[in-house]
Amino acid sequence: MLASLGTSPRSIPSKYLYDERGSELFEQICELDGYYLTRTEAAILLDNAAEILACAGPRCMLVEYGSGSSAKTRILLDRADDLAAYVPVDISREFLVRSARALRVRYPRLDVHPVPADYTADHELPVLDPPEDRRVVWFSGSTIGNLAPAEAQRFLERLGRIAKPGGGLLIGVDLHKDTATLEAAYDEAEGLSAEFALNLLDRLNDELGADFERAHFAYRARYDEREKCIVMELVSQRALRFRIAGHEFELEEGETIRTEYSYKYSLGGFAERAEAAGLRVERVWTDASDLFSVHYLVVD
Repeated sequence: MLASLGTSPRSIPSKYLYDERGSELFEQICELDGYYLTRTEAAILLDNAAEILACAGPRCMLVEYGSGSSAKTRILLDRADDLAAYVPVDISREFLVRSARALRVRYPRLDVHPVPADYTADHELPVLDPPEDRRVVWFSGSTIGNLAPAEAQRFLERLGRIAKPGGGLLIGVDLHKDTATLEAAYDEAEGLSAEFALNLLDRLNDELGADFERAHFAYRARYDEREKCIVMELVSQRALRFRIAGHEFELEEGETIRTEYSYKYSLGGFAERAEAAGLRVERVWTDASDLFSVHYLVVD
């Protein structure tokens, strides 16, 4: 972990938020009324499952990155009778194993092949016998927004290589909307988003011998209109000196540690990013209020 912090802990890659505790907290956040992303994406899947599965085609290997509990994916699995396999990929091994066990009970005829891995790093996918007809990579929840646009384009290129020519990508993408709706989704009154961010400090303390105190930080989520992204950060409540794995750092009062960001797109803006990554937009589904979108991209 320390190598990825560079010389400053002021910006920490969001993948480190997702240990087992972080994954559990995020699942709870997804159930909150203000967090429109999960329920809106689920509604899009419910309304358009037949078309989505038709795009994927028969005997596809459905590979889901950042699968969590696979709750939304069950909307598709409930309606799919000809998948070659479902491959959930998640960084939290314990959470993934429990989820895969539950899926095998619910879908006894479905081949479920969990892969505990960091999907931003190289990893192997299972080899099926007989092989799948095509691969479809499913990346839900607007997780693509956790990457800066240029990084998102490179990631889409990588997913295209994983899906291979003839395969596809199914991508959830959050859309531009008013600041109040966005900030309420990421800084809700229940305080789960704050707990999610503060859990990172606990992990640094436990794994790298850091000496953070939660009471020295306040959580904040703000929408950057110019950059079109939500910035999530921990704000130092006083001047601090702290250590991480033997390295000493300082923060002034009011300075921040950015824990995560989430970029928002227009439909046209995301299409341009996908096309620049060498992908063709085949279908796009949205909700009636245009809060969220699901895109099916083809690898030619």
